[in-house]
Amino acid sequence: MKRILFVFLFPLLIFSQKSDLKFYEVFSKSQNSKVSCYRIPSIITTDKGTIIAAADERVFSCNDLKSNRDINIVIRTSNDEGKSWSSINRLVDYPFGESASDPSMIFDKKTKQIYLFYNYMNLEKDKDVYYLKYVTSLDNGITWSQPIDITDQISKPEWKNDFKFITSGRGFQTKDGALLHCLVNLQNGTHVFGSNDHGKTWYIAEAPISLGDESKIVELNDGSWLVNSRVNNKGIRYSHISKNQGKSWTTRPEINLIDPGCNASLVKYDYGNYINSNLLLLSNINNQSTREEIVIRHSLNGGETWSEPRIIYAGSAAYSSMTVLNNGEIGLLFERDNYSKNVFTKFSLHWLMNN
Repeated sequence: MKRILFVFLFPLLIFSQKSDLKFYEVFSKSQNSKVSCYRIPSIITTDKGTIIAAADERVFSCNDLKSNRDINIVIRTSNDEGKSWSSINRLVDYPFGESASDPSMIFDKKTKQIYLFYNYMNLEKDKDVYYLKYVTSLDNGITWSQPIDITDQISKPEWKNDFKFITSGRGFQTKDGALLHCLVNLQNGTHVFGSNDHGKTWYIAEAPISLGDESKIVELNDGSWLVNSRVNNKGIRYSHISKNQGKSWTTRPEINLIDPGCNASLVKYDYGNYINSNLLLLSNINNQSTREEIVIRHSLNGGETWSEPRIIYAGSAAYSSMTVLNNGEIGLLFERDNYSKNVFTKFSLHWLMNN
């Protein structure tokens, strides 16, 4: 088990130019001069109220996994709704030439286990071959397991040389405790994968999703699965519904969800008066061609229709990840200012719905 020492620090506080929100700098190049950039945010809340934020620590360059020989997965935690954060802790760190990238997390509410997924590549010995792994914690993120490779369970032998990866950000746990997540195969379509036994074994759903790149999944109240997807070069997002646990999908373009082709975040808001409702929240980039202006929308009917966007930050922004805090507020971790910062902000449901 890898043990993490936490030292809590007060991060740089930035104020929005377009709203009354406060931004807390969680990961940025200014924190470590030896790092080229921090990218690909992921965030969850545990049952104890701890916020866990993860990101790529891209040392060698800011390039993605396929051409970067030194990417680590780092985390910071907060126990006061994001006002202060632990020091940056390197959770997954391979020797030079091997890299881990694209963190995503699920908190299993039944077993109290945290799953942190990532994609792995050995650029010295097995270049261009992607492996799919995760680490777990059973003590609220203090210690973590050794990496577990699930490539053979959620991939296919003929996919060995395909461009495939687990989508960064977060997965989802259904009402009956199943774990669901999304896997992108650029040659063979996006797929849902999951576990029905709390991570003992994993499977991949039968039917691919198209059109879809980086995607997020939630379970709706009727048991249907909703996947919302990034699609490149279309200027909008796409939604996909399965009523038979991934055996088939119905796809629709979301003409009101404009998007330049960028990873987004989708969460189901199960809190307070909205427990067992179909209230969904979506954070994405509100621009058809350029990665700028990150917004939040909400849907009261499981994604059939969406509200007008509420601007979070009007400047340069990219990937985002959302979580519902234990006090009911919504926390958002996102990339901004040409990937130079990953900042955290939070807001109430009232702030979001009374635009």
